[in-house]
Amino acid sequence: MHSSWIHPVLYVLAVIMILFAFINFEHVKKFLIGRPMRTKELHAKHNKLFWLIALPILSADLYSSVAYGPEAGVTELVSLGPSVKWIILPITAATVILLGMLIVSYIMGVLAYPNGGGGYTIARENFKKPWMSLIAASALLIDYVLTVAVSVSAGIQAIVSAYPIVGHYQTSLSVFCVIFILIVNLRGLSESATIFAWPNFLFIICMIILIIAGFNDEFQHGFIQSMTPPLGTVPTNLTILIILKAFSSACSALTGIETISNAVPIFRDPPVKGAIKAYITMGLLTGVTLIGFAYHLYVKGIPVDPNNTMLSQLATVYFGHGLFYQIITWSTFIILIIAANSTFTGFPQLTALVAADGFLPRSLMIRGDRLGYSNGMIVLAALSALLILAFHAQTNALIPLFAIGVFAAFTVAQIGLTRRWLKVKGSLWQLKALINAIGAVITALVCVVFAITKFKDGAWVVLIALPLIVFAAMAVRKHYDRIADELRIDLKTMHPQKHRMLSVVLISGIHRVVLNSISFAQSMHEEVIALYIGFDDESIEKMKMKWEEWDSPCPLITIKNEYRSLLQPLSSFINIVEVAEGGKPDHIHLILAQFIPNKWWQYALHNQTSLLIRAWFFKNKDVIVTTVPYHLHN
Repeated sequence: MHSSWIHPVLYVLAVIMILFAFINFEHVKKFLIGRPMRTKELHAKHNKLFWLIALPILSADLYSSVAYGPEAGVTELVSLGPSVKWIILPITAATVILLGMLIVSYIMGVLAYPNGGGGYTIARENFKKPWMSLIAASALLIDYVLTVAVSVSAGIQAIVSAYPIVGHYQTSLSVFCVIFILIVNLRGLSESATIFAWPNFLFIICMIILIIAGFNDEFQHGFIQSMTPPLGTVPTNLTILIILKAFSSACSALTGIETISNAVPIFRDPPVKGAIKAYITMGLLTGVTLIGFAYHLYVKGIPVDPNNTMLSQLATVYFGHGLFYQIITWSTFIILIIAANSTFTGFPQLTALVAADGFLPRSLMIRGDRLGYSNGMIVLAALSALLILAFHAQTNALIPLFAIGVFAAFTVAQIGLTRRWLKVKGSLWQLKALINAIGAVITALVCVVFAITKFKDGAWVVLIALPLIVFAAMAVRKHYDRIADELRIDLKTMHPQKHRMLSVVLISGIHRVVLNSISFAQSMHEEVIALYIGFDDESIEKMKMKWEEWDSPCPLITIKNEYRSLLQPLSSFINIVEVAEGGKPDHIHLILAQFIPNKWWQYALHNQTSLLIRAWFFKNKDVIVTTVPYHLHN
């Protein structure tokens, strides 16, 4: 039941929290994020993970998708009637085979690149043209954002299936979960590992118990039951395109495979062996779960219900709505929510790698207080939240955008690995090259199938966004290259030189603040003038008289402006000085005074004109603006 008072209360609480955070920013930051860590702690042992603990963290994205992957495939077949439900079996089998091939291919990548980096590093090392590596990076970045949006939306949808009363707040809850995951990850990898590992293990155990319960039921009631759809029935309106569309939707269960190869350095020594163990274990668990889950969905003839997930329906059949159903529901919710955690590891690391090559803003390379790439995490959270808001946290609406990016990255990575084995050779290089070549062909075909079958449903957005991101990345690199060329100097011929500087102190009267500003100016330069802009003759005459009474510490220039503006007459004066013949200075140093109140609320009581003037003169290359603060004590 909808309560009209809830949203206003939430808005008021949000405003209060924002004000509190503004007033006590450092305290709030320390409480949420934790104490700052020294750079040398980056390689400390507690930030390296044992492979069994890293497994649920880095495989959460892949394994959690079993909760919605088979359902996404079956949803494409709903219009053909219940007799076509058996196709979930061959579709899931094909998905698992593809999963195995991709894992083997990425193990080759771990062996070739033990320092991590995934598809971007592979493409960068094996293609001369940077646009190939940028395609891989852009595709993965898109997929990472969509992974967060889909995982969180699917997690909230699992709760809505069990508790329909919260359905009205599905979007708000999804955004809240993204913010929560962001805060946990900003605290640092080791803490997120402690929080997220065990719930993932719980979901794995729940799915295994669910599959065992299904087989137990089938041993008692038969593997063909009254509600089981007929096997092998082919409707007349079933086409190859529909099958491919269902298969491409089911392949949404394969996203997240690259996460381990990106994060090899976080494993404890030896990291390569740990990553390979995690890959093999992840593949076996995911494959068994997908096959078992899909088979029980078929036997029980579970239908597609937009208000009740297929996993929720199957759990209800075996366990009712008792305790274990609640455990499955909440473990599904938790793993789908924290599946985004692996993305909060991969996305910032990838953006930092690309930024280090000059294709993204360098701020993405900066480590935060807890040594993570905080800016990358914040960007990921913001983009994911916007997607959730735009699509109202509807998983089925986001699925068509999903996976095409990651399969494009798969293809580029596999081609890059094939080129590497052909170039460096080494032991068993023919077998390694063959494995990656086959992987490249298959992932390319899946990518094409996905682009064609999902084009009208929203894949066109990704197909447009991908080249735009590549183009923007190339533009960023050109900008940095031009800046580097412009700033480069000849160390033998170019040396610092002394320039003539004219200091202009903008004053509003004669008081302690002006005293500080003029003292500062005269300490730096010999040529100092005071500039007073009055709005009437009386104020200007009073200013001149007081200035003479003060023994004229420096020349005073007064300007009258009847329109009560400071910017226009100040700008005109600066322009006149700049074009003056003979006495033109090399630079003009504009000095502004600014009150710094003792209390935060006192800022509203003082004119902040200096901020506006500073912003105005940023565009003038020959004007240097300095603010001289005066800290009020009362």
